[in-house]
Amino acid sequence: MAPNTTADDLAAEAEDLDGYFSDAPLEPKPNYPPLDNNFDRCIVITNLPKVPESKYEKLSKVVLKLVSRIGPLATYEGSEDFTGFLLPKAQDGSTAGCAFIEYQTAGDAKKAIEVLEEYKFDKNHALHVTLHERASQLASVEEGEFQEPEPEPFKERANTMSWLEDSCQRDQFAIRQGKETVVYWNDGRGEPVVDYDGEREKDAGVNWCDYYVQWSPKGSYFATLVPNKGVILWGGKKFEKLGRFAAPGVDFVVFSPQENYMMTNNNNRNDPQAIKVFSIQSGKCLRAFPLYPKDFLDSRLSESEKSAIPPPPFQWSHDDNYLARMGKDLISVFSTPSFKLLDKRSLAADGIQEFHFSPKSNIIAYWAPEHNNQPAHVDLIELPSRKKLRQKNLFNVSKCHMVWQEQGEYLGVKVTRHTKSKKTLYNNLELFRVNEPGIPVEMLDVKDAVMSFAWEPQGSRFAFIHAENPTSTKVNVTFYDMFKTLEPEKKKGKKGGKDKQIVAEVNKVETLEGKQCNCIFWSPAGQTIILAALGDSASGTLEFYDVDSKALTIKEHYRANQVLWDPSGRTVATTVSQPIGGGHFKFAMDNGYILWSFQGKQLSQASFEAFYQFQWRPCEKLSTKKEIAEISKNIKKYEKQFNAFDEAKKKKQRLQETKGKRKSRAEFRATLARLRDWRGRQKQERMELLDGYDSEDEGNFITNEVTIETVLNTKEELIY
Repeated sequence: MAPNTTADDLAAEAEDLDGYFSDAPLEPKPNYPPLDNNFDRCIVITNLPKVPESKYEKLSKVVLKLVSRIGPLATYEGSEDFTGFLLPKAQDGSTAGCAFIEYQTAGDAKKAIEVLEEYKFDKNHALHVTLHERASQLASVEEGEFQEPEPEPFKERANTMSWLEDSCQRDQFAIRQGKETVVYWNDGRGEPVVDYDGEREKDAGVNWCDYYVQWSPKGSYFATLVPNKGVILWGGKKFEKLGRFAAPGVDFVVFSPQENYMMTNNNNRNDPQAIKVFSIQSGKCLRAFPLYPKDFLDSRLSESEKSAIPPPPFQWSHDDNYLARMGKDLISVFSTPSFKLLDKRSLAADGIQEFHFSPKSNIIAYWAPEHNNQPAHVDLIELPSRKKLRQKNLFNVSKCHMVWQEQGEYLGVKVTRHTKSKKTLYNNLELFRVNEPGIPVEMLDVKDAVMSFAWEPQGSRFAFIHAENPTSTKVNVTFYDMFKTLEPEKKKGKKGGKDKQIVAEVNKVETLEGKQCNCIFWSPAGQTIILAALGDSASGTLEFYDVDSKALTIKEHYRANQVLWDPSGRTVATTVSQPIGGGHFKFAMDNGYILWSFQGKQLSQASFEAFYQFQWRPCEKLSTKKEIAEISKNIKKYEKQFNAFDEAKKKKQRLQETKGKRKSRAEFRATLARLRDWRGRQKQERMELLDGYDSEDEGNFITNEVTIETVLNTKEELIY
């Protein structure tokens, strides 16, 4: 408005504009976005470094880059200044040691808590991350003198190792048949005895288990799978319920070797939490994984081709310190109990096809085929240092299969090779001596096709099945030893000689020819091996062979599909089973199990129309090699004790079996004594009736002795 404008001029201008203005009052309503009172997408990061104002921008960029890796931060239309990231300052301009982050989704906020909690920001600062709502609750807590809460009343936990206190040193096994789940005692001599058959659950009108069961590696826990809900753990003398673990759709479970963790799998390819890892003590889910690692499946494959590729399995280290899974050109190793990547990175393994943890040390063995002009190779990697202990290069390799010896002393690799034309295949065995300096490797050439390979659990021997043609019905079984015994040289005119020498050299023990078997099973105690022909099309022949004494016993279990040794090596079970929800009616008459002694004597047999599962209860080996050697040295001493114990047990069993007969005999003798007493009291009356004659007086009888000779047999001999 010009400075010389008068009131009359304004009035005239208003008259000219009359009719152009609305009579409605002016009430502006800005289009604000809806207010969001939900803070589930917000997190608070604490324990950040406190830096002066001069380093504020640098710290902001580092923190922003870190949190942005989890997921995109929240943004609001029309507000360019807000980025979902706030790094507060103190009054002096330095940072306050915390940051407020808002993500676009609540899922990213939860993921940030999992990933960034205890994250090493630098050598002096490990981050702590909480949801904003939880931080608000903590801020509202009144500060005051700490009052110790009253402890909950002590509830004694069931003794999960009570079964090891059995005075008869019996083993246990569980079976699943029909709707029944039963745990039995077995002493290796007679019929199994029922320990628990779900009596409590039957009284409550429910089945103890409708799916598969699983023992933990040391036998402390018994898991029953409930596919709709999850897993239930049982333990103690009366199989009390110890805990529930929510895992809908669970298909199978795997325990860690030291029984600290349990892993469940529902085999659902579309579930990002198909595999869950639980702490057995707390019952909490510590980590979840998808069925396949990222980029494991080639995107160019069709859905049917992808479904044909099995998911790579997880494997535990012997001490529960590590959990590992194979990915594409890598092995992801997670350290416990945080289950975060070891050193924040995976172990590079180009072209990896298979890997296994050593049973007794933190060593990973893996093999990879020829890749990028590099030969195929088998590597041994030590954890956590990632040091490569040994690498063995292989050429013209089609396939490999690795087998650890139970004590982790040896690693056997069955290598299938091909000629340059790739039309002919042949085999050889690569044998690693893991405990020796430099880990020497010996190669054993095998002209035939190798179908099965197995180490003796407690020794240095191994056996394998081989034949000229993989489809042959008649095969050979060869035994080798990793050590060779050299006899001392005997010199003329000198008594005695040097002691036998044992050298580290692969030595052939013997070959059994013309056998009908496709599987071999060493006894856990060693020495005895079973050569079995398993499967629907096989004969079911079982050959119990003692490698030391060369004793052989041949038995048969028609249609047997499993051979299962008990932990002690005293008893072995052969089973004919069918999957739950599947099977063929014509096999129903064969379903069941047979128990055998390690010498091949049949101990017990049971048949069921629907038989699903047989599992021995594992037992931890409590004796060391030195103690076992001492026992073997003094076996005669212990043999007398065991024989006396067996005789006392047989006597007790015999008394139990004849308890009814002995009771009837005692009653008969008491009746006979009562009648004799009654007859004795009537003697005087009886003599009076017979005019003084006593029929019980032997003097009133005349005794005549008559001898009769009878010829029983006649034999004639001619004497010249």
